[in-house]
Amino acid sequence: MPPTVAIARRAPYKDFLQPALQRRFAYTVLLLLGISYFEALTWSSWNSFIWSWFPIGLPGIRTLAIIGCILPTVILRIAHSHVGIRTSNSPLETLFRTAFLFSTLETILTFALSAWLFSQTYLLSLPNEARLHWIIHHNGDRTRLNERALFYTTNLVVLGIVQGVLHIALDYDRMLLGTVKPKSLAAANPPSPDTFSYKLGEWSPAIILRSAAVSSIVGLVNYGFLYHFIRPTAWAWAMSIFRRFYNLPRSNIPPSGAPWSIVMLSRSVWAGFLLCLLWYFGDIAFRLQLGKAPLKNGQPLTSESKDPNGSLLNGLKSKKARVSAFAMWELALIARDFDIRRKAIFEDIDRKDGPMWSQIYVICLNTLKTLEQTIDDYGKPPAPPNPGAVPPPPQPRERIVLPPRAGDVFIPAPAPKGPSAFTSPGKTPAGTLVPGMRKKAVEMADHLMTKQQQEALRPEAISGVFQALSVNVLRTPFIGAFFQHVFGRRLTKAVFGTPYADTSIYINAAYALSRLSVCSLTEDIYGNVQRDVPSIIRTFTMVIKKLEKFSDGFPMHWSDLSQSRECETVAELLDALKDGLGELITEFGQYSNDLRLTRADMRLAREAAEKKENPAGAAAEDGVARQPEMRQVG
Repeated sequence: MPPTVAIARRAPYKDFLQPALQRRFAYTVLLLLGISYFEALTWSSWNSFIWSWFPIGLPGIRTLAIIGCILPTVILRIAHSHVGIRTSNSPLETLFRTAFLFSTLETILTFALSAWLFSQTYLLSLPNEARLHWIIHHNGDRTRLNERALFYTTNLVVLGIVQGVLHIALDYDRMLLGTVKPKSLAAANPPSPDTFSYKLGEWSPAIILRSAAVSSIVGLVNYGFLYHFIRPTAWAWAMSIFRRFYNLPRSNIPPSGAPWSIVMLSRSVWAGFLLCLLWYFGDIAFRLQLGKAPLKNGQPLTSESKDPNGSLLNGLKSKKARVSAFAMWELALIARDFDIRRKAIFEDIDRKDGPMWSQIYVICLNTLKTLEQTIDDYGKPPAPPNPGAVPPPPQPRERIVLPPRAGDVFIPAPAPKGPSAFTSPGKTPAGTLVPGMRKKAVEMADHLMTKQQQEALRPEAISGVFQALSVNVLRTPFIGAFFQHVFGRRLTKAVFGTPYADTSIYINAAYALSRLSVCSLTEDIYGNVQRDVPSIIRTFTMVIKKLEKFSDGFPMHWSDLSQSRECETVAELLDALKDGLGELITEFGQYSNDLRLTRADMRLAREAAEKKENPAGAAAEDGVARQPEMRQVG
């Protein structure tokens, strides 16, 4: 007998996804807390063997203050995170799209606030011998503003602004989810450890080098050039704030000479390095934690639900991209690794909206068909938002002229009597003057310029000069890449749409359909799947053919100097579709007549499943292919 569905309330998929994401967020905060404690120890004076490191004391207070400086950026990352990579034709297009968004301003201000809080924590933690307090006493009771503290604060705030810009430009808010591959591909590539600590150890050298590079560049630029322009404004602000609490001079003019020293520069670079470590380790930890598979204790997230299949369906039908992407990932993992859950999908036939398999089949197939629809709509003008609301065409107004006269209307009108001045319009002034002016201009050009000079001023020659200048700009290192419309970027945008492209949901949908269909040969006791196999094979064939035809015919842009027709995202999707279709052909080919698949269907399917010489996709570790974590499209 098929299992009966529980009458109890079906828990939504987010009830299992949210706690998992919160646990991963807690792990990220714990990592940052450990790094904050290490940095707090570097600020200790070490005049006591116990109290210089004991957590319940000054080091612990400093640790909490440091972690409080970083929490705004972590919360910002949670609020702005999105699934998939950013798509655009060029980095310039990305700049125009994101520069004037409120989220961009919010990101930059958040990082600037984080840097300011860290700078004040750093200044308060230094001993008196460093002479870095905001107010210093000179000649007894005379007080003045300490410009050293102002420089450290300004330098870190500038570093925060730079990091905010980098955060937007490099799209650190993206979440790249994993894709499930067949076990045969995983067996050919021995997996490496997939633990959080191992991957964090791999990233640590790059994070340290990046932190040192960013803090050093910003510190040197601020020390040698930028602070000269910021100094008057920063000094006036600081004086207006501290004048309320101290007896400071009324003048806002800074001193004649800034307190430059190598010690001051090295201290500012060191403080920036410590701050960048927290930012970058938090970013990598957040990315690794959110990119983990939707599993808990080695089982799918929905295993603890009273209605696991119902909760999974709820996630697959969700309108939120993050929820549906994680649910599709879990479905693909169930189809490959969890036999009991997979059999439960085939046996669950007593649902309100139809059997479990039928609903999964429709959801996954519609997901793949959206690619086909996107390709078909490429280049077409957008449809009106609501065709039913278009007003009817205006009706012609009622005629108010006299009715036509009676009689024969085809009789020619009588010729006019006598001469008339209006029988011929004659020539217009432009028709009379322009030819003469053109002739005079040609004669003047022949008199003043040579033939070579006249040829250089022709429109074709001028357009050629502009094109040559454009090519020289595009070849300029670092600057030219900002304007180039690379083939891979443009094709990714055309196939997956904007503003983000999440290939994982399509790859996991294709694998889940093919794997569940193959496993149904031995596990589907009701025979519901076999009726849908022909449609799955035809859909896979059609999507592959359309993707390949669209990619082969997609034009190159004149600004793409590489002239490379490689597109990693589309190639990865094609590999997944071809793998799934090939497995379906292998397992169901002998039953093609029973499935009412014609010879033409099978021939087209075999042609579509054939891979080209240079497959773009590489087998992933442990059978789960993950998109490159630092890949940027946009």
